Amino acid sequence: MGEHDLGLGHDLRVLSRRRALRFLGVAGVAAAAAGCATTDDRTDASTSSATTSASAETPAAAPQETAGPYPGDGSNGPNVLIESGVVRSDITTSFGTYSGTAQGVPMTLTLNLRDLVENAAGTGMAVYVWHCDREGRYSLYTDGATEQNYLRGVQVADDNGTVRFTSIFPACYAGRWPHIHFEVYDSLSTAVAGDNARLTSQIALPQDACTSVFDADPGYTNSTRNMSGVTLSSDNVFGDGWDAELATVTGTPTTGMSVALTVGVAAKSQNTQSGNGAPPSGNGAPGGPPPGGPAPR
Repeated sequence: MGEHDLGLGHDLRVLSRRRALRFLGVAGVAAAAAGCATTDDRTDASTSSATTSASAETPAAAPQETAGPYPGDGSNGPNVLIESGVVRSDITTSFGTYSGTAQGVPMTLTLNLRDLVENAAGTGMAVYVWHCDREGRYSLYTDGATEQNYLRGVQVADDNGTVRFTSIFPACYAGRWPHIHFEVYDSLSTAVAGDNARLTSQIALPQDACTSVFDADPGYTNSTRNMSGVTLSSDNVFGDGWDAELATVTGTPTTGMSVALTVGVAAKSQNTQSGNGAPPSGNGAPGGPPPGGPAPR
């Protein structure tokens, strides 16, 4: 299921494209402090970068990333966005004609949207979130979860530009760092039409939080093994920089994990495509398999 395009680690003397954009003014001054990687990607993933990404008042523009092969937004197969019931805060259960509940360590996801065009809170923006389950499966697509549509849902940002979802902590599957997918739309009406996302990106989860979850719940057994084979630097989505995508995580597996990230949303025409990830496939589906290798997810 996973991807195996694992790149080399960062040269500490060379700034990634995203970090360079920070220093050129796309990012806020506060976020620039998180730009230098340490010799241990995983330690870096759980410290200052996480705090900067989640708390910067004027965040860097979130990079455009691949939606992967399992978006469920109509661009590659099923379109959950046009289904009644997709607008919900609790995404742990399936809805509509499907039934079932994703098992795993409870997680609350909070995204604080900042409209960089207006330099204001992203009030009224709609966010579509999706991620894999405890077994690393994507609902609607993966064997064992094709008759489920859990771990997918839409929320509208409040006056502060905030959306919140209740979910379970995602797994780590082979070849990818643990992550969450999301799309930002200018309005709910645009989102539920299943078309014209302003931003498609991903959220990276800190190593220490992942380790605590995977060690605590035996349902994540495969995640422990899979995570030993990937780092943020070698990941085929986050490998060119992750400062604007690394969440802050608090809590415990017993009480539940709280994931938070501040997302800078640029104009659609100004979104910067990641240097990693898959190009559109021959049939126009974003994140389709590139020649010679599987697509990032």
